[in-house]
Amino acid sequence: MGDGYEARLAPRWRRALLLLGAVLVAPAFWLGVTGLPPLAGRIAAVALAAGQVAALWWLDRAPQVVTAGVLVAGAALQLLVPGLGPGLAFVVLCTYAWARPAAESLWALGATVVAVGGPAVAQGRWPLAGGWLAASLLAWSWGALGRARGARREAERRQAVLEERGRIARELHDVLAHTVSVMVVQAAAADDVFDLDPARARAAIRRTETAGREALAELRTFLRTVDEGRHDAPPQPTLADLGRLAGTMAGAGLRVTLRREGDGEPPAGVQLCAYRIVQEALTNTLRHSGAGRAEVLIRIGPAAVEVEVRDDGAGQQPGHGPGNGIRGMRERAALLGGTLTAGPGPGGGFAVRAHLPWAAA
Repeated sequence: MGDGYEARLAPRWRRALLLLGAVLVAPAFWLGVTGLPPLAGRIAAVALAAGQVAALWWLDRAPQVVTAGVLVAGAALQLLVPGLGPGLAFVVLCTYAWARPAAESLWALGATVVAVGGPAVAQGRWPLAGGWLAASLLAWSWGALGRARGARREAERRQAVLEERGRIARELHDVLAHTVSVMVVQAAAADDVFDLDPARARAAIRRTETAGREALAELRTFLRTVDEGRHDAPPQPTLADLGRLAGTMAGAGLRVTLRREGDGEPPAGVQLCAYRIVQEALTNTLRHSGAGRAEVLIRIGPAAVEVEVRDDGAGQQPGHGPGNGIRGMRERAALLGGTLTAGPGPGGGFAVRAHLPWAAA
C-alpha cells in the first residue's frame, strides 16, 4: 500500500538528471574495454551508456522498468569497462527511492547491490564490492529520506486545506444560520396572522426583508474576508455587537437580557468567538427550545472571558451535524484553548457555558 504521496520530476530536474547521467557514463567513450574486440566492445559500451541516459527521461513515469533496465545495462557496462564505475546506478536508486514508497523500493536496493557489487566480486575486488554496498545503502537512504520529507509537507498542506475548509464551513454556518432562522420565524408569524391582522403580518414581512438584507450583507462581508487578496473587508463582530443581536432576536419573538461584567478589551479573536457562540446559542433557542426569554452573561476576567446563555425553554436541543450547532461551538472554543458545555439547566431550560482564555488568542 502506498503512502498517498505522488512524486514527479519537474522538467528542470529531469534535464539536470539527464545531464548528470551523461557526465557519469561519458568515460565509456574512451576508457579501455575488455571481453570483446576493441571496435565491437567500444560500440557495445557506447550503446549501453546512451541507452541508460535516454531511459532516465521516463524514470519517474515508469520507475520499475527504467530502474531495472538501467541496473542491467550498468552491470554489463561495468564488465565491459571496469574503470567506469556504477555512479549512474546510485543516482537511479536514489531517485527511485524518492519516487516510490520505501517498502516498494527495497527490491531496487537489493538489485542495485547485486548489479554494482556482482561485477566487482566477479573480478575479485572484494574491498571495492564492500564500498559499492555502502554506497548503495547511502543512496537508497537519501532518496527515502527525501520522499519522507516530501510526504510530510504534502500531508501538512492537505491538513491545512481541511482545517481551512472547516473554518469556512463554521463561519458560513454562523453567518447564515442565525439570520435565516429569524426569517423563517418571521415568515411563519406573518402567515399565522395574515388574515386576522394584516398590519402585523406586513410588519413581520418587513422584518423578514430586513433580515434577508442583513444575511446578504454578512455573506458579502464573509466572502471578502475569505478572499486573501482583499484587505478592505469590514471588521468581524465583537462583543459590542451583542446588543444589535439581542434586538434582532427580540424582533423574532425571543426576549434577550444582556449583562456584561468586568472591564477590559479582550483580543479580537476572543470577541469574535464569544459573539459567534452567543449567536449560535440564541439561534438554537429560537429554533428548537420554544423559549420566550433568554439571558446572556459576558464576564470579562483578567485571563479569560466567560460566556453563559440560558433560556426558559423545554431544556432540550436536538444534536446537529458535524461542524454545526453545539459541536461547532465546542470547536470554536477549543481553537482558543477553551472549553464549552451545553445541556439542560438545573432550574429548567437550556444552558450554554464557555470559557475562552485570552492567552491562546
